[in-house]
Amino acid sequence: MSTPPFLTLPGCARALRLSTRRGEFAAHLAEPAGPARATALLVPGFTGSKEDFIALLAPLAEAGYRVVAVDQRGQYETGGPADPAAYAVTELAEDVLALTAELAGDGPLHLLGHSFGGQVVREAVLKSVGAPLPWRSLTLLATGPGAIEPGEAARTKLLVDALGGMDLESIWQVMQQMEEGSGATRPRPEIAGFLHRRWLANVPEALATMGAHLIAAPDRVAELAAVELPKLVLSGVRDYAWPVEEQTAMAERLGAARVVVPDAGHSPNAEEPAATAAALAAFWG
Repeated sequence: MSTPPFLTLPGCARALRLSTRRGEFAAHLAEPAGPARATALLVPGFTGSKEDFIALLAPLAEAGYRVVAVDQRGQYETGGPADPAAYAVTELAEDVLALTAELAGDGPLHLLGHSFGGQVVREAVLKSVGAPLPWRSLTLLATGPGAIEPGEAARTKLLVDALGGMDLESIWQVMQQMEEGSGATRPRPEIAGFLHRRWLANVPEALATMGAHLIAAPDRVAELAAVELPKLVLSGVRDYAWPVEEQTAMAERLGAARVVVPDAGHSPNAEEPAATAAALAAFWG
């Protein structure tokens, strides 16, 4: 899961709930000091939330962009029903279209999806083929063409199976024991507390459905390549979910711009936000 480097919103940003034809979504909104060059809608990945983008808000606002980061249905502060069908990628894509409809009247709109969120926004774009597209660009951030890497898929299947018989707190305790055994650096207490709260706030059915998608996601790159929309594939230099080489090959198939952020892993947005924001602003501009 992505680990935000801090939790306090910058002065340019505020928390709010966005009302759409599909319901309300928890969001962070950052606005530039002057007129906005464009708006960017940022969609997080599996086990993520709007906080994954918190370190991008200030630099993107300083570059002149209005930024909206959301919790997807079933994630953290958005919530959702105990119905697995509500979290199919096709349904989550409809949520992106509803959010787009609310934001598109405020000028040019750029669309970005991180990890699993990248496959959600891809679905939203493909659903819109045949009508004028409401976005100026599409960014796929640390995402891949289809299913996740086999080793990660095996770990995700263990989680999906556990969700069928364990509560979220019990699963969290097991994950913490595994982290301690791996020797991974522990986050600061306030960040650790947030990660725990966010995990418990997820809808279990959402986690199970999203995880199942990642294990068996289809490759739809050829369909997306046929859509006339400027595209960027951005990643770190390493990625546990989709190999970086696979993401580069996807960019070539898409005819997309390609950026690899030095020193970053699966979450360049949280790990190297300054470089990531600079790359996004350059592409959007």
